[in-house]
Amino acid sequence: MKKSIAIIFAFIISQFQAQQNPYYQQAAKYKMDIDVNAEKFTYQGNQTLQYTNNSPDELNVVYFHLYWNAFKPNSMMDQRVASQGKNGDSRLQKDGISRLASIPKDQEGAQNIHWIKQNGKDLKFEVQETIMKVYLNESIKPNSTTSFTMEWDAVIPQQIRRSGRNNREGVDMTMTQWYPKISEYDYDGWATFDYIGREFHAPFSDFDVTIKIDKDYVIGAGGILENPKEVKGYDANANIKAEKNKKATWKWTAKNILDFAWSADRDYIVKSFDVPDGPKVYLVYQKNDKTKVWEEAQPYVTKYFQIMNSHFGKYAYPTYAFIQGGDGGMEYGMCTMILGESKSMEDLMGLMAHEGSHSWYQQMLATNESVRPWMDEGFTSYAEGYVMNQLFPPKDKLPNPFVERLEAYRNFVKKGIEEPAVWLGDHHDNGTSYTYASYIKGELFLVELGYIVGEENLSEILKQYFNTWSLKHPTDRDFLHIAQKVSGMDLKWFHHYWINTTKTIDYGIKDVKYDAKSTTITLINNGQVPMPIDFSILTKDKKIVTYQIPTNLTHTWKQKDEYGDFKTENYWPWTQKEYTLTIPYTQSQLQLLGIDFSQRLADVNMKDNFVEVK
Repeated sequence: MKKSIAIIFAFIISQFQAQQNPYYQQAAKYKMDIDVNAEKFTYQGNQTLQYTNNSPDELNVVYFHLYWNAFKPNSMMDQRVASQGKNGDSRLQKDGISRLASIPKDQEGAQNIHWIKQNGKDLKFEVQETIMKVYLNESIKPNSTTSFTMEWDAVIPQQIRRSGRNNREGVDMTMTQWYPKISEYDYDGWATFDYIGREFHAPFSDFDVTIKIDKDYVIGAGGILENPKEVKGYDANANIKAEKNKKATWKWTAKNILDFAWSADRDYIVKSFDVPDGPKVYLVYQKNDKTKVWEEAQPYVTKYFQIMNSHFGKYAYPTYAFIQGGDGGMEYGMCTMILGESKSMEDLMGLMAHEGSHSWYQQMLATNESVRPWMDEGFTSYAEGYVMNQLFPPKDKLPNPFVERLEAYRNFVKKGIEEPAVWLGDHHDNGTSYTYASYIKGELFLVELGYIVGEENLSEILKQYFNTWSLKHPTDRDFLHIAQKVSGMDLKWFHHYWINTTKTIDYGIKDVKYDAKSTTITLINNGQVPMPIDFSILTKDKKIVTYQIPTNLTHTWKQKDEYGDFKTENYWPWTQKEYTLTIPYTQSQLQLLGIDFSQRLADVNMKDNFVEVK
């Protein structure tokens, strides 16, 4: 009996300790030597990786990502694109047929690992599509560091998605997710998702990268160029030191970023400027008639960083580069790859603002975007919308900066193909459904949160989230903890409905009765998602009066909101279908009655939300 009690007691203690384990994150330091054959679009790579296990677990295997192995016929990415047809990512298919299926043999992506060693001893490894599993000779004990060395060669793939040679604008090489990259290990285990075309995840790492390439090339990268006077493009007085084979050597470093990305082209020009109290910004692009908008970007980019620093948290790194490359826009450590051709400054800045904002919501606040793409793409889209509303104020003043997103969401819901935001990024069955689940619903998660807790509270939540979790790997639970602490509200119900389900909000005005001294309004909940309601009236003398009807789910009510003062009424129990409100205004005093004059509520049917009083 005593032995049984002891076992039970030990189990309880172990469970308690598991719940109390402090936060940790792994660390890595890469030193790479890369020799590029620009004519053949190949390179030779040699890498030393110092990997520190800060977890409480002993590691007997490690995993690396080999993303370029996806770019070939019959890869898992090709199979997924083929199975989705026209419902998939339009960049990966043409007329419903996978573009990967027709990649020529000599342009297939490949990362061929010659060998890998741990502390100088050969290791056994196996390549499983885009994942390399490595069996260790020596386990990596908690709070210890080991050294991996490896040699490999690579074929730069045909540019299909993000990486590759000769993109549609004529950029020679977009080198993203291009090296064997150690997988992230955390409380959930190894992040070993195959690359199917969506998102990435990695530990924060330091990089020391030496690249040898034809001396006529200019490189743009996310990092610090340590020898600008010895290479082309960065110093007017550069003395390019080329070897006998006419190659120049580029030396780049970066600290505490998720990945090192670069791009190379012979026609690049480089422009740079300093953002006051911000980073040094580099614009790396091909100068021609189609990219002339870039010439005027400096004041807009400067203001962009100033707004982001003020509202969302200060950018942590010394530099940032906008680089023409890839197939649209994709963020990396201290840089982004974007298409360069833009019809207007607003178009260019929309792309720059979105990809740049990923430096906050993916790079500094490094959630696992393969698991929670809505926290990456959605929060980034919110920041983009917030900044663009200030950079390019609409000619006709809108009730809020997100009106168009809300209307797009309403129209999409009518199609009946919505998929929950909680789904893994690569596992959405429909490309458009992925976009709305991750980008739109992730963005509207913050819009609806601001409606529930008040915009001042939302602003404070975002700042505290950044201050607490910058340069770490937060989850939605971490965000929710801060949101509840700042607002004093229970918000778990909202997170559940909005992220885990496709249930919708639909409130309406069912009935209005006018009396001699008052008006009585009956509201109805026709939807499946309960919400607090801001009910407003517009009087004949143009006065707006708002009544807050809380939901009892929050237990604490919104105290203030920048969209106007309000009076708080009795709460609306979430189980109750209807709610009656009596206001001290007569029919002759009223002009308009309505649910949510600010139009932040993601109500899918607006037709019954307003009553014009005649």
